[in-house]
This record gives sequence, structure tokens and C-alpha cells, in this order.
Amino acid sequence: MFLNKTVFASFAMIAILSAISTSSAETVDTQTTITPINSSIGLEKTIVPFHAPKENKLPWGFVEGKIASPVEEYPVIIQIYKNGEAVHFAQTDVKKDGSYEYKFRVRDVTNDVVTKIFEGDYTVKIFKVVYLDKSSTFA
Repeated sequence: MFLNKTVFASFAMIAILSAISTSSAETVDTQTTITPINSSIGLEKTIVPFHAPKENKLPWGFVEGKIASPVEEYPVIIQIYKNGEAVHFAQTDVKKDGSYEYKFRVRDVTNDVVTKIFEGDYTVKIFKVVYLDKSSTFA
């Protein structure tokens, strides 16, 4: 039951795909795991793919979601990798309603010079500290 409540946050990276990609029929494979920290809280890790097409014209990408049972005082950590190499790390605060958002630059145009900050395929890891569902068991 706990995992069903947090599925919404697992699809946070869909916002990036819809903001950057021209195809609305894409499916996103996500993986979510929870590692207990102690008997009441755990670290939820969600891994999602991110693709910035070569023809992208939009300047921003973003990660957003809502955590069903966030632990106060813990930010969301976002890590972006390309071919296993770290390319961008960030953190963002969680609002009182459990929502979070982080915007990042994908493309820049300065003095008519275009710089593609992100292009191609990436893996995004999103880390959140959550209260554990007492009815769940973890190995």
C-alpha cells in the first residue's frame, strides 16, 4: 500500500520528457526502491530515463513530484548521469503539501550562440526521505 501512495512521485520526470520531447506517446520506465534508515523513516530512490533530443528548442527541463509521506527538514536530492558519469547534482526543498520542483537549464542562447547543456540520453536518480509504512516489510 505504501508504494502505491508514492507512485505519483515516481513519475516526476515525465515533466522533463513532455517539456523537451515532441512525442506525447512516450512511456517512461521507472524504478523505485525504499531503503530503511531506521524503524520509522527510509530513503526512497526513483530512477527514470531522460532524453534531450538534438532538435530541442526549449531552454528548461524540470523535475517535479509530490511525496505522500515526506519527512520534514529533508530536501529532495536529484542526480543526473550520462553513460554512468555524473553531470548534474541538485537539491530542492519539499513544500508543506509534499510537493517539490527543480528547474534546470537544458539549452542556452547568449549573443546568438546556442549551447546545448543536455543532449541525448541520461539517467536521473531522485532521492527522498519518507516515513515507512508500518505494514511493509523490507529485506
